[in-house]
Amino acid sequence: MPRSSRRPHRSATLVGLFAVAAILGVVSGVLFAYAPDLPQIVALDDYTPNTITRVEARGGELIGEFAVQRRVIIGYDDIPDVLRQAIIAAEDDAFFQHNGISVPGVIRAAIQDVLRGELFSGASTLTMQLARNVEVGGQVLGREKVWQRKLLEAYYAIHLEKRYTKPEILALYANQVWLGTATHAADGVEAAAQLLFGKSARDVELGEAAVIAGIIQGPSRLSPLVNMQAATERRNYALRRMAEEEYITEETAADEMAKPIVLAPRRQRSNTIAPYFLEEIRQHLESEYGARRLYQDGLVVRSTLDIDLQRAANRAVADGLRVLDKRHGFRGPRRNVLVGEDASPTPEDFEHPDWVYPVEAGDVVPAVVTSVRRNRIGVRFGAYRATIEPDGFAWTRRAAAELVERGDLVDVRVTTLPDAPRGVARATLDQEPAVEAALLALDNRTGRVLAMVGGYDFDRSEFNRATQAYRQLGSLFKGVLYAAAIDQGYTPTSIVLDEPVAYEVGPGQPRYRPTNYDHRYEGPITLRRALEKSRNVPAVWMMDAVGPETVVDFARRVGFTAPIPPYLSVALGSAESTLMEVTSAYSVFPNGGQRMIPFRIERVRDREGRVLEENRPQARDALRADTAYVMVSLMQGVVQRGTAQRARRELDWPVGGKTGTMDDYTDAWFVGFDPDITVGVWVGYDEKRTLGRNEEGARVALPIWIDFLKAYGATRDKPQGFAAPANILFRHVDEMTGEVVARRAGAIPEVFIAGTEPGATFRR
Repeated sequence: MPRSSRRPHRSATLVGLFAVAAILGVVSGVLFAYAPDLPQIVALDDYTPNTITRVEARGGELIGEFAVQRRVIIGYDDIPDVLRQAIIAAEDDAFFQHNGISVPGVIRAAIQDVLRGELFSGASTLTMQLARNVEVGGQVLGREKVWQRKLLEAYYAIHLEKRYTKPEILALYANQVWLGTATHAADGVEAAAQLLFGKSARDVELGEAAVIAGIIQGPSRLSPLVNMQAATERRNYALRRMAEEEYITEETAADEMAKPIVLAPRRQRSNTIAPYFLEEIRQHLESEYGARRLYQDGLVVRSTLDIDLQRAANRAVADGLRVLDKRHGFRGPRRNVLVGEDASPTPEDFEHPDWVYPVEAGDVVPAVVTSVRRNRIGVRFGAYRATIEPDGFAWTRRAAAELVERGDLVDVRVTTLPDAPRGVARATLDQEPAVEAALLALDNRTGRVLAMVGGYDFDRSEFNRATQAYRQLGSLFKGVLYAAAIDQGYTPTSIVLDEPVAYEVGPGQPRYRPTNYDHRYEGPITLRRALEKSRNVPAVWMMDAVGPETVVDFARRVGFTAPIPPYLSVALGSAESTLMEVTSAYSVFPNGGQRMIPFRIERVRDREGRVLEENRPQARDALRADTAYVMVSLMQGVVQRGTAQRARRELDWPVGGKTGTMDDYTDAWFVGFDPDITVGVWVGYDEKRTLGRNEEGARVALPIWIDFLKAYGATRDKPQGFAAPANILFRHVDEMTGEVVARRAGAIPEVFIAGTEPGATFRR
């Protein structure tokens, strides 16, 4: 280098050294003058940062968290060597040698500041970074680059080093450091490891540790959730520094740098597998313990949720709604990425935020259309290109060119993935359903809520249709009506009338003339057939015979709380209720007449493990066990011979239940049970509008219920059946007339409460 070019650098060095000497003098004077007035670092002895309230499923699996800061505290021994080394190499290679302030680092930073015309940039050790971010004396120093803050940072760093060991400081730092983004919170390395890699910090591998350490400098712009290229560069920097510090070899670093960053598989929307269930718990905790304890005190909540059943519920609802939605045609792409203010130059330049996550066969993902030719659609999602063959959009009943054009953003279901990341995949065209649904599963014997889906997408709507939506029940109320009749002494073979009829409902009012949905009439039929075939006119006839007030009182006994007017039309489901109420009411039948109060939380503990709340099953006597068993038999008949026969064809399982459909096909229901659980499904729009012609409960809600029961039964032994009380008698009767007959074609087994069988004198 020419001497003339060396002089400015030599001068800058001398100026830098002079500046350092001056700074050290100022620091000494300021700290000597003001130290007596500064808060004591001893406050960190009882340091309890805001921690996450964690909600667990019954099996202990994490299903959700609540926090102002997303932090999980871990100890020094829980931080693996590879993560400690990565942090030290990337952020403070002299951590174990300095006493809180790195003098060589200060000199280097001062020289750089002079050259750049800045003041007090860089030179922060891990201890100084910790001092900057922890709360001491009710305040946090923060990141503003002013000399007063830098001096206090140095002061606290020195005292931290005096009071705590290096492992303690590193553990405090690892738990405190911010590693999140604008849309993904993560305080501390444990939260970051779970967010990025779906695992505990103690389980991270070399490359993952380097990612975490690398993004400490600026996670909001360096996180792989924000900028994968920048995250890769910072990871590689951390790996090179680890090699320079001889924590790993150059070869190991090179091998790791050649690998892509692999994030955890895409999480459920709203960051939980059960967002509606979790929101119910959040509301309870905030009401019971207050917002501060909920979001800052690290409560541990053990819930009643069965995580496997919740996954099955999510799949059943999503798949069922997509099938229903497709029956009514393709609504068009989400948008075209080549037009608008944020338009991409080409489909190849477009990037969707969901594409940073791995994709698996069966996933529904957003994709951009790259080509439309020969009735085939080419799409791209992330690194994958895929082809949609004609059978992949046949459900639209339209040609490819009529559906999409280049640049359209659509949903696709991935059917196959190539072995190579950049190979050609296969997919089918899909779309997000516009209709909503809810599913609820209750444990019959305890009342535990095992699964809850409150809508198609919590991000689209937080309204919980399982607990908050009051909808007309349609034919579903007939289960309650006929249970009241059985409780009053009627039997499955009692004859009811299915014929045109008119009822006086009040002075000056037109007569009420109920009709069957098929506008046909069968004349005198058995109570069983009336329920199995969901005949309307016999239901109103029975409502009149038993008495509307009696039926309404009975509904209260089995758990209905919403107002039910004592009108004949209630027999056909004009009354409103929630899915929670009606599912709980139906659970009374397989549970021998006892209604178990539904509950979601088993236990709440504070961060020290003290029990704050514990809930146990609570039983309410709703009806006699023999009445309940007769209703089980009638509901089994609905599956065997009635409106829910699809369940008999697809399930080899002892089940019973009832369909429900409102006028104009606005609400579709199915609530059914086996000996252990009761599951309710509702499908409809939030506003009162038709689902479409013939979209009734058996066609819309029942398939979702069946898919859930298939998943439920796949991991369980088949139950023996429903246990009958001792006073239940069995006879063979003619299916159409209800008369006792010998076993022969057309005869079905029938159940009677002792004293109500044919020929007996009623003694109820």
